[in-house]
Amino acid sequence: MSTEPETQWTEDPAPLLAVRRGFRLDDVGSRSTPGYDGNKKSGREDLGACVGVLSDLQERLFAAHHEADSGPAVLLILQAMDTAGKGGIVRHVVGSVDPQGVELASFKKPTDEELAHDFLWRIRARVPGPGMIGVFDRSHYEDVLIGKVRGLADEEEIERRYDAINDFETELAEAGVRIIKVMLHISPEEQKDRLMERLDRPDKYWKYNPGDVDERLLWPDYMRAYQAVFDRTSTELAPWYVVPADRKWYARLAVQRLLIDALHDIDPQWPPADFDIVVEKKRLAES
Repeated sequence: MSTEPETQWTEDPAPLLAVRRGFRLDDVGSRSTPGYDGNKKSGREDLGACVGVLSDLQERLFAAHHEADSGPAVLLILQAMDTAGKGGIVRHVVGSVDPQGVELASFKKPTDEELAHDFLWRIRARVPGPGMIGVFDRSHYEDVLIGKVRGLADEEEIERRYDAINDFETELAEAGVRIIKVMLHISPEEQKDRLMERLDRPDKYWKYNPGDVDERLLWPDYMRAYQAVFDRTSTELAPWYVVPADRKWYARLAVQRLLIDALHDIDPQWPPADFDIVVEKKRLAES
């Protein structure tokens, strides 16, 4: 088991990032680094130093439960405006563990088949099984964010969806799924810089979507929609965490810490041998 390395964390970031009663998104500094006293260099070093801890916990979770019919799992939900760094979290944080224990789902525009069902139908199909870490790159929250901002559903339907989401997440939590809901909070100025970089670099053209500019024009509407999501769906069993994301290194470090904390709480143990060790040593020696 990996021991916790010395890092520049001065406080557990979870309480600092959690959405609580009275939370206002407008009060969160997108360049702030709550609970962390280091800089970009130390942040990258600490991220690497904690890979062993995260990897060890994930391997124990997978080893102990992946063949079970029930048991603990972790679901990391990533929501953000475009360019906020969801892909970087997947690559640099989740990507540091054994991929056989990870299930990644990226929810795009619903297909005709998906639209023929309730909005949670396609989400339920991708819930991680026991022993797994599931990652939703965007999620069911698109149906209350875009749905609200773009007027794709009326207010009565949006309210129904909030309630359905709370019931769904309560169901998951009671079944042993530890839910970590993260909104990567980027400023419109930082997003503009990142979008411009995509236009300045041929190797980034493929990541640029002209529709991102259209969405930027609705920034205040999206921030109000996110505030409504936090007000209605940050619960004791499935709280939201708002992670400042203008500094990519901090966002990655904070999400890594949230995952480590969740796995520590689960405290997965190596499964005992289901065979006679002495007999198997003898058989192996004689083979």
